[in-house]
Amino acid sequence: MNLILETLRLIVLTIYYHLEAFIKVIIPQRMKDVSGEIVLITGAGGGIGRLMALEFAPLDVSLVLWDINLDGLKETAKQVKEKGVSRVHYYQCDCGDRDVVYRVADQVKNEIGDVTILINNAGIVNGTKFMDTPDAVVEKTLRVNAMSHFWTCKAFLPAMTEKNHGHLVCVASSAGLIGVNGLADYCASKFAAVGFAESVALELIDAGKDGVKTTIVCPYLINTGLFNGCSSRWPRLLPMLEPDYVAKKIVKAILTDQVYLLLPRTLYLLLAVKGIIPFKQSVILGMYLGAFSFMDAFRGREKKRD
Repeated sequence: MNLILETLRLIVLTIYYHLEAFIKVIIPQRMKDVSGEIVLITGAGGGIGRLMALEFAPLDVSLVLWDINLDGLKETAKQVKEKGVSRVHYYQCDCGDRDVVYRVADQVKNEIGDVTILINNAGIVNGTKFMDTPDAVVEKTLRVNAMSHFWTCKAFLPAMTEKNHGHLVCVASSAGLIGVNGLADYCASKFAAVGFAESVALELIDAGKDGVKTTIVCPYLINTGLFNGCSSRWPRLLPMLEPDYVAKKIVKAILTDQVYLLLPRTLYLLLAVKGIIPFKQSVILGMYLGAFSFMDAFRGREKKRD
């Protein structure tokens, strides 16, 4: 009897959630009010992190900015304040160092309060073939791009779950969904970040903490300089994304409690295709789309950190 009831529940909810998803596509979603929230953005010294801070600035939030690049942080804080925002705080923090993350997190909690929107955005890219990448570089990539998410969530999630209020945001990459030639350590770190974010989301659901929302962001290449030298073979299908566009999309996804954000939209199709075609066909498709060669001209930037 329980199995029959569970099956009926599955069918009814499947129909309901499909209808709900369809309605959300055709009807603009209402933005939630985030005034008074404490928003922490890692990797806020430049790139997408800075742009997200500027997007949040007019929304009456308290901004907490983290980055290892102190000069970049100061510039972000300056630009935010020029928008008339006074509640902005910045902390130099190496997100790849667990002890530093915990120490700075305690400092934030003591000086500002409990973070309610945590945006894990800090990231680095090395850009060398797996066998040419020193162990220390592999470990650093995993610490900054993946392990830092564990540490920041350990620091700030307890207060969110206690109040059943908050939002966790994982800024990952399309390289966290599909492996890419020449990005073994980067892909591994982004796959780890996505898997961690999905697992935490399920734990929150299981614990009944529906007030703590989660958003996972997986964009294609963003024109911030992090992947300087790379280009898309098919720019209409997989364009290099403009940073302003990505920042606006991420903030909108947070404000509408969107669980997954893939950019551009063609990634949804490519991900679905990946799951149903034979592996050898996926290799040929990857070659055709340029996934085997887009890292050939990679130069990166001097400071490879978002």
